[in-house]
This record gives sequence, structure tokens and C-alpha cells, in this order.
Amino acid sequence: MKLYQSIGPNPRVVLMYLAETGLSVERQLVDIMTGENRQGDFLSKSPLGHTPLLELDDGQRIAESIAICEYLDETLAGGALLGATPEERAQTRMLLRIIDQQAVVPMTLAFRGAEGLPMFQPRMLCLPDAAGDLKRQAADGLAAIDRIVGAGPWVAGDRFSLADILLFSFVEFGAMVGQRLDPALTNLVAWRSRVALRPSAADSANHKQGVAEPA
Repeated sequence: MKLYQSIGPNPRVVLMYLAETGLSVERQLVDIMTGENRQGDFLSKSPLGHTPLLELDDGQRIAESIAICEYLDETLAGGALLGATPEERAQTRMLLRIIDQQAVVPMTLAFRGAEGLPMFQPRMLCLPDAAGDLKRQAADGLAAIDRIVGAGPWVAGDRFSLADILLFSFVEFGAMVGQRLDPALTNLVAWRSRVALRPSAADSANHKQGVAEPA
């Protein structure tokens, strides 16, 4: 298999997943800053130009970070970060959807309409007039997730999961693009500190690590 990766929170989700599970996948960097992901060769692999992208040995391709992690978890990692039972997997998928809808989507759209506008406006529809409202929506979503996390220690309670990886990747991204975690969200602040101590957090922070060679 080969993982096409780039900078950004979505590629970090997969890199952190690989670090947590110890899986080894060949990697190749796609330069999204120069728009390589919007050019013919990569678009023939990923029609929407999305990174990361996992290319399987038989030529099939899987885009979207969560789909890639779910595939790896179900085929190679033995349910390590989705869950060991149908109930655990259902809970993880529920939390992933909540995090995606409540935080990831508004945070990403806000970035594209504000700090990221010069890069993204030539490439896709952006909503600069809505950026402020989207930031508020993302902050409100994080407040809702703060209530879900509670005392933790993890998003799913006692079980560290893919939901923690998704949320951490975007909380860290938000801190870099003008959407810092509100200190009043004490559950999430404590949770973020716990995740940051995991080796996978540091291993995935440098998005170019291991490019073009086994992880």
C-alpha cells in the first residue's frame, strides 16, 4: 500500500493513527501549497483532490482520513482504535460523527473563508462573509464536546479511540489558525494535555516524517 499525505489536520489523523497502531505504510508527500493535489496526475487518483489518499496493492484507492483509518483498523489492526465489539465500534462512529459535524466542518470552512482565503479562494468556493459565524459555530460545537468528554479520560470514556485522534488533530489545527481552545472548556483542556503526552502526538506533528519511505 501507499499513503499519499500532505500537511494539514486530515493527513495528521492518519499519521497519528499509524503511530498509535505501529502499522507501516509507504508514504509519498503531495505538495498542496503549490496545488499538486489539484493537478492531473493526482486528480486521476483522487477526483476531489483530497489528501490523504490510500492506494491499495490491487490499485483500489480510499480517500478521506476516517475512511482510511477505519479500513486499516478493520483489516490490519484488529479493531485497535474503533473498538473490540459492535457496541464499541458504534460508539466510536457516533463520536466521530459528532466531532465532525460540531467542530471539524465549521472550523475548516471558517479557516478557508478567513486565514486560508488567499490559498483556497482560487481553488474552491469559500465563504468569507460567513467566516466569523462559522468560528462561533465551531466554538459552540467544542463546548458541546466538552460536556461529552466530561472527566474522561478520553472521548469514549476509559477507551482511547479514533475519536480522540480526530478531535486532537483539529484542536491543534485550530490553535494554529486563530481558533484556539477556550480555556473555560476545562474538560477539553485537561483532555488535550493528556493526548499531547502520547508519543503519537509528537510523531504526527511533523507531517513530512517518513515521506517516501516506510513509516
